[in-house]
Amino acid sequence: MKDIDHSVMPPVPSTPFPGGDDERFGRVVEYAPNAMILTDANGRIAMVNAETEKVFGYRRAELLGQAIEMLVPERFRHHHSGLRDSFVRAPGPRPMGPGRDLYALRKDGSEFAVEIGLNPIPIGDHLHILAAIVDISDRKTRQERLEKSLREKELLLAEVHHRVKNNLQIVYSLLDMQSAQINDPDVREMLRDSCNRVRSMAQIHQTLYQSEDVSQVELGHFFDDLLTSLHSSYVVDIARIEIKTDISPVFLPIGRAVPCGLIANELLSNALKHAFRDGRKGRINVYVGETENRHIRITVSDNGIGLPDDLDIENGGSLGLLLIHMLVDQLHGTITVNRSNPTSLSVEFPQMEPS
Repeated sequence: MKDIDHSVMPPVPSTPFPGGDDERFGRVVEYAPNAMILTDANGRIAMVNAETEKVFGYRRAELLGQAIEMLVPERFRHHHSGLRDSFVRAPGPRPMGPGRDLYALRKDGSEFAVEIGLNPIPIGDHLHILAAIVDISDRKTRQERLEKSLREKELLLAEVHHRVKNNLQIVYSLLDMQSAQINDPDVREMLRDSCNRVRSMAQIHQTLYQSEDVSQVELGHFFDDLLTSLHSSYVVDIARIEIKTDISPVFLPIGRAVPCGLIANELLSNALKHAFRDGRKGRINVYVGETENRHIRITVSDNGIGLPDDLDIENGGSLGLLLIHMLVDQLHGTITVNRSNPTSLSVEFPQMEPS
């Protein structure tokens, strides 16, 4: 575009602007880094600056006296007069269309994204509107590319979780098939426990795959799936063993969700396997929630036979207890145990990794 001859800039209206210096106001508008357009209350263009010519591709004489709608894409024009009337009724400095995507129209018919700031300018007894217009098309393009890249990464991460879940499911199936070939009940029981541990990890990844946010696990959905699978594994008679849950919405990042899932599997498995032997009836209570200091607490309690007095809980009297202690240490948490009336194991750990 040719250099702009500032000598042809139209004179500033003769009525004073705030501050009483018309020429100074005109120079401020003329040399502003953004496109500046002054219109009257009816939307007629009274003044433009040099940047407006550059941005929109019009010469100054082509704009003066014209309706501002000539710079608005046709699909938005029917709303524009109503929005202008609304501004005139309640004038004040503010952005135009906050939260909405705004577009302007160049002389060549191309559209571009803009941000517009509006300011009321009193000239004598009449209100004028000064619009500062910024071309944000480059910024919007970068933002769209970033959002596209983020969506692609989220899809890739979801696919990774899906494939990890499938691989763990294969390991589970292999262990399950192997256990069916074993006659020793103790060995078969150990393989079944291993199957459940693998399946609990697979369920964490399945929960992430199904979640809108693949960076964290909602424990409520995970516990629902875990209870269903453990019911199936241990053939729990719901009429004999009642399970009550009090599970609040709690979110954990994947790095803490997997050990938490294994802990939950061990706590629930121990209660289902050992608390109600000899066909006795009872109830298991499951609590999951957040404490006041933003820790996560998981408690599994029951009114069953209780823990044996000779069971060394502190040093891991069984593989399951040993695993719980190792995982709680990994999460920088603590374990609280009550041996009977009711029997309960409560685990508490920080929601986020300590710095």
